[in-house]
Amino acid sequence: MTLLRPLLLRSLILRSALCILLWFGCWSAATEPSQALSDEQALVVDVWRLVNEAYVDPDFQGVPWRKLRQKALEKSIQSRADAYNAIDAMLAPLQDPYTRLLRPEAYSQLEAATKGSVSGVGLQLALQPETAQVVVIAPVEDSPAADAGLGDGTQIVSINGEATTLLGLEGSAALLRGAPGSTVHLEVISPSGVARSLDLERRPVDLRPVRSRRIRAGDHTLGYLRISQFSETVPDAVAEALTDLQAKAIEGLVLDLRNNSGGLVTAGLAVADDLLASSVIVETQDRNGISERRQANPGTIYNGPMVTLINGGTASASEILAGALQDDQRSPLIGAPSFGKGEIQTMMALGDGSGLAITVARYLTPDGHPIQGVGLSPNQLLSTPEPKGSSMGGDEDQWLQAATSQLLLQLN
Repeated sequence: MTLLRPLLLRSLILRSALCILLWFGCWSAATEPSQALSDEQALVVDVWRLVNEAYVDPDFQGVPWRKLRQKALEKSIQSRADAYNAIDAMLAPLQDPYTRLLRPEAYSQLEAATKGSVSGVGLQLALQPETAQVVVIAPVEDSPAADAGLGDGTQIVSINGEATTLLGLEGSAALLRGAPGSTVHLEVISPSGVARSLDLERRPVDLRPVRSRRIRAGDHTLGYLRISQFSETVPDAVAEALTDLQAKAIEGLVLDLRNNSGGLVTAGLAVADDLLASSVIVETQDRNGISERRQANPGTIYNGPMVTLINGGTASASEILAGALQDDQRSPLIGAPSFGKGEIQTMMALGDGSGLAITVARYLTPDGHPIQGVGLSPNQLLSTPEPKGSSMGGDEDQWLQAATSQLLLQLN
């Protein structure tokens, strides 16, 4: 999930910060003085106003957005649950799975995930708008989902007997999370069409978003850096890993972004800043069609040869990073086409423990290529079977072997 501070809607990229910034500040609802609204009704009105002012499409894709406000207030809103349901109904016609209300538990879990901790089965999900099907972007490494072989593209049909087409993206994610030791029942369909029924035991998922090691390839010493998601801790961890690898005299670097479904754009752009010197990282387009280009600062932590691995689970913030490395000819991409999530969301706390996500911008690669629904095409497409689960990044990982061979060609 890519997140953005609401105050940056007109200037999506800070000069002084390294990227589009997430802020979990409190926002308090304010009622219109001409109306005597209950607190619950005021919450609905203010959510409508926030979306009205910020949504990436000022025409709301032809949806009669102003009428939806009145329609929502015509409902009986006597409790906070009524308000949440009214907001869900108001947002549904946008058919944008990323513009959504997060109830307090879901919002709390999201905050925890951005800090690197979560309890559940370890699935990173997306919604296919045209079918309303919930699909797997990627499993978290060493999670129950990864152990069960639930790879990218797997369709989640139902969770504990509830159809995901009715639960939606956030409802599905909420059901997958839970107390350690509890179980959840899934009905899934693999990308090849094979149906499965399985029970997974929830447990604390050690996200460990950054892993690195040295690789010996003949007479050469190479570095391997895997980033599985972009959370708050990632930029510092990547800087430390790159410094450590260079202390070991690496001659080249394999950057592994496979199954990295994104996270904080802040972290993704900070890592790009470590690898690119004064090059454009990303271009954003806001609701007014205004484009801004984010440029890396001078200097890098690592400027040696590199190759970057991507696959169908590479999405959002990791696509920003990979696209910048490819377009700026800093690193070729090898593997499989990426997922194709090129929209930016802002996240706001609503003051009662819930949160609101709004799609506020779209991004392009430095050369102006769109990402949304398209993804990135690797410079070298790998046809060998893609490694899954714990084999990814190991000595038997054939894709890593291919990346190593490609890197050695740069050195010779």
